[in-house]
Amino acid sequence: MYLDFLTTGILAFTWQQGVMWLIGAILIYLAIKKDYEPALLLPIGFGAIIVNIPFSTAITQNIPGYGEIEGIIDVLFRIGISSELFPLLLFIGIGAMIDFGPLLSNPKMIFFGAAAQFGIFGTLLLAVILGFSLRDAASIGIIGAADGPTSIFVANFFESKYLGTITVAAYSYMALVPIIQPFAIRLVTTTEERKIRMPYHAKEVSKTAKILFPIGVTMVAGFLAPTSISLIGMLMFGNLIRESGVLNSLSKTAQNELVNLITILLGITIAAKMQAASFVTTETFIIIGLGLVAFIFDTVFGVFFVKFLNLFTKNKINPMVGAAGISAFPMSARVIHKMALQEDKQNFILMHTVGANVAGQIASVIAGGLIIYLIP
Repeated sequence: MYLDFLTTGILAFTWQQGVMWLIGAILIYLAIKKDYEPALLLPIGFGAIIVNIPFSTAITQNIPGYGEIEGIIDVLFRIGISSELFPLLLFIGIGAMIDFGPLLSNPKMIFFGAAAQFGIFGTLLLAVILGFSLRDAASIGIIGAADGPTSIFVANFFESKYLGTITVAAYSYMALVPIIQPFAIRLVTTTEERKIRMPYHAKEVSKTAKILFPIGVTMVAGFLAPTSISLIGMLMFGNLIRESGVLNSLSKTAQNELVNLITILLGITIAAKMQAASFVTTETFIIIGLGLVAFIFDTVFGVFFVKFLNLFTKNKINPMVGAAGISAFPMSARVIHKMALQEDKQNFILMHTVGANVAGQIASVIAGGLIIYLIP
């Protein structure tokens, strides 16, 4: 009997499942060897392997001799992704991590965050031209926000069948920020532009301002994009916990234990949408390519926005700061600051890039809410 079961499993194995094993192995390699978003790529990679083992009980399917068995990954998907619970809980932890001080001391950075989201809408149009439905195109375009939880939230809201591909693309490109962004920035800037120095004048931000900020942003976002409230609300709630000063233990728990636990569960759960039959398709490779386009577009639009402002301002802004307006916090801010130091060892623009980066975190969430609101 056991030999028959083994033979049945081997005969049921497909080359597509072999491809998924390879993809899973690559993601695990990148997580361990290259330290690329290990908390996510490792569980996603391992999940891709276990859901593509013939007759795996990790997912719901008919098992010879046993009938239909509900898989634990499908259970987690129903509880954590379909209900949007995991992404929203993750936003509480992310909000608790973020210090909006650099943005509050230089509020104009919010425009840099907004400008770096235009690639989302450009990619949406491109995806529609390539034949994707408007809902799937919107889900693909949000990859450009470089915000994994928002990508998952939007794709799940639209019930996109490409949720697994979109998630893998979003988090993979987030991990590849140190490679993709410098390449894109150098394509559209000169050495002299990258050397532009920006003096930083530290401004004291009161505790009252830091407490009122998350409340105010939530209220304004509610009027601009009501469908973004669950996203922006959880992000700002986490930040309010941080800034209140009376919930320090909860703030630390949200930043560490909560984020780590939800991240692991989120990664392994996404594997429910990485089964070979639906993942190894032409559309998957097109989506991965469009995700890269979206990411590059957002970076380039951010740079061009600053270049446009420089036409009218006396004190020039380093165009690279605009590229930090994507949501990959804090990696993008650090990468761009490092690029500035490579061009000029005395060019310290970290506080400016951090301001743009946290603005991008807010803007990406609002952009996701706007897409949900505008597309029926």
